[in-house]
Amino acid sequence: MESSAAPLVPAEVRDLLTSRIHDVPDYPKPGVLFKDITPLLADAKAFSVLTDVLAGLAERRGATKVVGLEARGFILGAPVAVRAGIGFVPVRKSGKLPGATLSQAYDLEYGSAQIEVHAAGLAEGDRVLVIDDVLATGGTAEASVQLIRRTGAEVAGAAILLELGFLAGRERVERALAGAPLDTLVTV
Repeated sequence: MESSAAPLVPAEVRDLLTSRIHDVPDYPKPGVLFKDITPLLADAKAFSVLTDVLAGLAERRGATKVVGLEARGFILGAPVAVRAGIGFVPVRKSGKLPGATLSQAYDLEYGSAQIEVHAAGLAEGDRVLVIDDVLATGGTAEASVQLIRRTGAEVAGAAILLELGFLAGRERVERALAGAPLDTLVTV
């Protein structure tokens, strides 16, 4: 199993990305330190560097499709797919996609949720790279891997901009990936 807790990018690239992720204390509630990636997205150079790194991962993993997880995974995944010359498929919250969908339920800290993908969006023969902005507890990423496999597609791996290492989501996602690589660019 190839798992990369070690940096995938040169120190100067990691420093650039990290410098554009801002801490917002007490958001969305007191005691939470929110990691805001919108300054990174607003910086054309940093966003382009991030897109290049993730597109390189898509190519290395032999991906034929990128799945972006709602909502910031859409923002990161779509330009990666374009840059890598492959298709993009959104995984959305339940009830947001028209037409025939497949859904996957998963547990949250307090309750459960469900994600969906277009039934025809992925198929046998596709190699899918999952892209998201933050790995926290890993529930959404784990559910997306299960959902992708239900379509008959192969999971090429998962690529995450920012891992919140203190929340231990990595173990959950690695179990779901069953040997496919989990790549994180920045870990805090």
